[in-house]
Amino acid sequence: MIVKHGSTTFLKVMIFLIGIAILALSIYWLPEMAIKDAKVHPDTAYFLIPFLICAYGFCIAFSVALYQAFKLLTNIEKNNAFSESSLQSLNVIKKCAFTVIFFILLGIVSLMVLAKTTGDDAAGPISISLMGILATSIIAAIVDALQKPLKNVLAFKSKK
Repeated sequence: MIVKHGSTTFLKVMIFLIGIAILALSIYWLPEMAIKDAKVHPDTAYFLIPFLICAYGFCIAFSVALYQAFKLLTNIEKNNAFSESSLQSLNVIKKCAFTVIFFILLGIVSLMVLAKTTGDDAAGPISISLMGILATSIIAAIVDALQKPLKNVLAFKSKK
């Protein structure tokens, strides 16, 4: 199988840029946002802790998935797409997708508790979170669909 290195290089660059954005989000933007919100709303500042836990858990799981996607692209570049390493990367990506869904759900629960306490309407952020769950579920389903033929190829190779 001949791989065009331009397309995999483009995808690797995009993964790298997304990784930098996630790093900037977790190092600069999240703490800054939490500090500003705590100053504006000191009576509900303790509700920031669950949100920060969810946000950092999301960032860590997403970063691990990006690294595994980078590894998968490296395997494809080396014409080693049908390997145990590729199968392992897909498995980790699927687990990260479920972890991301868990942290989004945890964030929704925290948001609902905050909305009950303050009397605010949380329908907008909750609907966006549900869209994120849908997108992540689609990614998990695609990864699962890619895993099944790869397992069959590896099982066929081991029988030979």
